[in-house]
Amino acid sequence: MTRILDDPASFADDALDGFAAANRRYVARVDGGVVRSTEMVEGQVALVIGGGSGHYPAFAGLVGQGLAAGAACGNMFASPAAGQVYRVAKTAQNGGGVLLSYGNYAGDVLHFGQAELRLNAEGIETRTVLVTDDIASAPVDQLENRRGIAGDLTVFKVAGAAAEAGLNLDDVERLARKANYRTRSLGVAFDGCTLPGADQPLFSVQPDHMSLGLGIHGEPGISDHPMPTASELAELLVSKLLEDKPDDAGSRVAVLVNGLGTVKYEELFLLYGRIETLLASAGLEIVEPECGELVTSLDMAGVSLTLLWLDDELETYWAAPADTPAFRKGNVAARPHRDVQQLAAETEAAFPKPTPAAAALGGSAVVLLDAVRSVIIEHETELGTIDAVAGDGDHGIGMRRGIEAAADAASQAAGSSAGVDRVLTAAGEAWSEKAGGTSGALWGSGLIALAHSLGNRESYGPQDAFSAASAFGAAIRNLGKAEPGDKTMVDALIPYLDAFSEHLDNGATVADTLTAAAGAATAAAEQTAALRPRKGRARPLAEKSVGHPDPGAVSFALIAESVAHAVRDLTTEKEYAHE
Repeated sequence: MTRILDDPASFADDALDGFAAANRRYVARVDGGVVRSTEMVEGQVALVIGGGSGHYPAFAGLVGQGLAAGAACGNMFASPAAGQVYRVAKTAQNGGGVLLSYGNYAGDVLHFGQAELRLNAEGIETRTVLVTDDIASAPVDQLENRRGIAGDLTVFKVAGAAAEAGLNLDDVERLARKANYRTRSLGVAFDGCTLPGADQPLFSVQPDHMSLGLGIHGEPGISDHPMPTASELAELLVSKLLEDKPDDAGSRVAVLVNGLGTVKYEELFLLYGRIETLLASAGLEIVEPECGELVTSLDMAGVSLTLLWLDDELETYWAAPADTPAFRKGNVAARPHRDVQQLAAETEAAFPKPTPAAAALGGSAVVLLDAVRSVIIEHETELGTIDAVAGDGDHGIGMRRGIEAAADAASQAAGSSAGVDRVLTAAGEAWSEKAGGTSGALWGSGLIALAHSLGNRESYGPQDAFSAASAFGAAIRNLGKAEPGDKTMVDALIPYLDAFSEHLDNGATVADTLTAAAGAATAAAEQTAALRPRKGRARPLAEKSVGHPDPGAVSFALIAESVAHAVRDLTTEKEYAHE
């Protein structure tokens, strides 16, 4: 358990502050994480990694020459918010594009995905490579569903070295994908880990047993077994990984024996010796192995074994020099430090002076968000009740947290004479960061897409409204990967956009168009009661969900109705003002 702390809620940020202070040679602190403090070559690809805190050396400890350009760090075992990922990547990038890489976990996928959409919208070419090395989390024919554990390091190291060598974004992404495909990991736990401030571990293992196939966020293993000897444990890990080796595996492997928090180095070395003997007996050549704490899980008592099956290309980048706070290899020529504070300031100052039209529309956006806040607060309990049928019942709470933060952020931005692009971007970032979960990422992404679509123009017309709504819809679908019939918000969103387009094309006013589109969304949301969920947490309880509407579709329809009413009120006010 954690013994040195002040406030458990601020533990992750406090620890990151101290880490950055102790490692100024390598990193600089920015909002959301850390970035390299040393100069990069102009046009170099920026590898940005990240995830929840509690895994040191991952992720902040891997930032430096030959490895990552930045790390976005969330709370303990929690994804960083999309705005944090965006700010870290925006500060770290150096003109060659950004490669985001992180473990395959739902929260990370949503929030890093939202940041990727935003960076690409701003002209910073950004790609993603998910790490999926854990063989216990899905069968070999479902590699894309596996989660990322200690194999994070092999993927990050290859990608970071390729970026340092000057390869372009296409090649860095290709090598990262190859490294991920050829990486396999399996871990065991002898006892669970305990979050800061808690007095009980997230799971426990019965005495004289171990749990096989653990996760690194406090997830227990898939099966428990009597405690083996070191030789028996080595045989188990090696045999399982060799059974799962990639189709194009050769005879050379990089080996990582990883301690998860409390297993002592002497124990790890003993285990490594047994593993090396077994691999040699299998005819494999070991290349530059690593043995120590590489990707941890707070104070978890456990170990994992990772094999990266090398070819000539991968070996070059695996063996390349690196110099970071927690991972060093070979000799790296020192580079001068850069002005990270100035880079971060430039990231914040990305909005031009608003036009009068953009400023006026920003003020209207504040009014609309206030209307949305009212309707969500009114229906918070109802949304939670619907969500509790086949989910965890937090949709109403999450939506309230999101819209309250968004409305407040928008009001503050508008008070600084911001245009609609800055107002809605601030609202989207706040919604994402305060709401959390799937709805937070989706609504945050949608609002930021609205902001980019509306931009900073001299004038706005009805077609701009439809373009903005379409951009919102595209962001939701691109990020959530949902299709009509999956029983999600998309089932109300698509009819909304269809009605919007139809009425606008027929010459209806924006107010009448929004009213008709909201009606279509409401009807479609009610019809989701007949659907079986194919996405999200409700999917395992599909039968229980039938007969009840989707909470995301219902909340979208409520918001659509409130926006339509608010726009009609604004239009009426303007008409009176001109009489």
